[in-house]
This record gives sequence, structure tokens and C-alpha cells, in this order.
Amino acid sequence: MKSGSQLPDVTFHTRVRDESIGGTNPFRWQDMTTREYFAGKRVVLFSLPGAFTPTCSTYQLPGFEAAYDQLKTFGVDAVYCVSVNDSFVMNQWSKSQNLTNVMVLPDGSGEFTDKVGMLVRKDNLGFGARSWRYAAIVDDGCIVAWFEEPGRCDDCADDPYGETAPESILAWLQNETVSEMA
Repeated sequence: MKSGSQLPDVTFHTRVRDESIGGTNPFRWQDMTTREYFAGKRVVLFSLPGAFTPTCSTYQLPGFEAAYDQLKTFGVDAVYCVSVNDSFVMNQWSKSQNLTNVMVLPDGSGEFTDKVGMLVRKDNLGFGARSWRYAAIVDDGCIVAWFEEPGRCDDCADDPYGETAPESILAWLQNETVSEMA
């Protein structure tokens, strides 16, 4: 993907809380499309290898949660975290991270990740197919800026993190604002 590209149109299979169901597990399936998530919004989208993994849980996801108010000052309407994990895992991860600002998007089959060209094999870690770390600023479904960790390959021995950190996204947004003012 690159700036100017449209995000692929896929359906995310999500589980949402529905109190009308009652009982101890009041959740139902709700399919949401790329268009429904991104239409008419400026979004920071970031992806990572997996829920509950060390870098993702210690730095990247909490970093975006903490940076949410700053991102909003640059006109960001939403922050989405996508991972090749099912909705059950993503919901529990969100709960364990006490998220209130970042919305998690489950890409259980990896369809979205594959269509953006970021699906890699992580068999060396026993993960199977997962996402390479990337982030994007997306306006109304169109990529405005693309950030990707270096060295993308299958069974990568490293797990680079820096290009897709919230600080990198904030720096880009700050530079964009300065450029617009000049």
C-alpha cells in the first residue's frame, strides 16, 4: 500500500455486547465492512503481529491509547488496531488493556491484512500467518500516509518497532500541520 491507495473492501466479523441477549455472555455477531469503519472519517490505523504479545501489549497498543487525545487535535476521528486474531481474542485483549479510545478490529482469517500486502508467515515463532507492523493515516478510506517497519519478510528473526509507534504518527501529523500553515 502507499499514499493515495484505497483500503480494500472486506468484512470484519466482530462480536459486540448486546444486553438484550441477557445471560453471562451477552454478545452477538455483527459484520462490519471497511466502508462502515472508514467512510467520512480521518483514522489512524495500525497493525501488529498479535494480541497479548510483548511489544504489542507493552508499547504499541498502550502507546496509541495514551496518544489518543493528541491525535484528536490533528483531526483524527478514530484510532483502529487491526490484528490477525479472531474477535474473541481481540475483545479480551481490549478488555485486559482497559481500552477506552482505541477500537480493535479482528482480522481472523487475515483477509484484510493479505489485501493490504502485509500478511507474513511467522511459523518460526509458531504463530502462522500474521500481520507485519504497519500504520496508516486514512481519510475516508484513502491512505494519506503509510508507515511500515523495515525488513518485512516471512519468518523474520526480528520484530522491529519504531516506524509505526504513535510518536512517529504524531511527528508526521505535526509536520503536515506545519506544512499547511507555511
